Amino acid sequence: MTKPSANPYRGVFPVVPTTFTDTGELDLDSQRRCVDFMIDAGADGLCILANYSEQFSLSDVEREVVAKTVLGHVHGRVPVIVTTTHYATRVCAARSRQAQELGAAMVMVLPPYHGATIRVSENRIYEFFATISDAIDIPIMVQDAAISGTTLSAAFLARMATQISNVSYFKIETPGVATKLRELIALGGAAVEGPWDGEEGITLLPDLHAGATGTMTGGGYADGIGTITDAWFAGDIEAATAAYARWLPLINYENRQGGLHTAKVLMKEGGVIACDLPRHPSPAMPAAVRAGLIEIARRLDPMVLRWGR
Repeated sequence: MTKPSANPYRGVFPVVPTTFTDTGELDLDSQRRCVDFMIDAGADGLCILANYSEQFSLSDVEREVVAKTVLGHVHGRVPVIVTTTHYATRVCAARSRQAQELGAAMVMVLPPYHGATIRVSENRIYEFFATISDAIDIPIMVQDAAISGTTLSAAFLARMATQISNVSYFKIETPGVATKLRELIALGGAAVEGPWDGEEGITLLPDLHAGATGTMTGGGYADGIGTITDAWFAGDIEAATAAYARWLPLINYENRQGGLHTAKVLMKEGGVIACDLPRHPSPAMPAAVRAGLIEIARRLDPMVLRWGR
């Protein structure tokens, strides 16, 4: 059974975007600046190689380059979660071992899936996570997200938490997050060390009310999200509610309009990185959407628009 940590990870762990040049090559200088900015903005930790990092556009060699670059540059300043998702159990276990060896504090993993139709049974999912757990000595965060097309009930997640030693964090990104978090916490007890939400923090306030202890957001404005979580964990629910209301227009714009391009567009606007383009075939953010994003952000004056100027 999972043994709760004396110092569980909590707070804001935004996703680090992967930075490219105008021609689509890795831009490691911008990558390091991106990390420095996010730490300066108050991130409690970071997550790399997630879907919001465009991990699906990277080769295996590039994944390793990004992991080594970021973990080496962070150098223990904050904990770093490395996404090691892969359909094959042995590949995911090997990726997770490598992430631990490079200095990851945790790995995040989706249940195995491929494309629109290839899924596996609950028993196989259990075996998948048990095998990964056997391969490492750091926590595993199960990413429960619609992108996998896999239904993971709260009861099943709680069973993995209580029976698989390193499965102890859960990023819930399905409809009705707060309800699912409450059920998961009730069923899993202390074995659910980290009940977290995601999706840019769009449901953060109700999720905190439900018992969430962490949030994995976009990487553009950890300083803004931090005003919500800092107040909440200090016991000031009114201040947390006011902060959530203040930042919600930008959170909503990222969640519903800008998507995974949002952080890079904000970082480019503020001089943090050199290029905000995704890799082909992903399109650049439309000009009108970009203008709307910058307009909303400027009203809030996040650090990202000032850090590199």
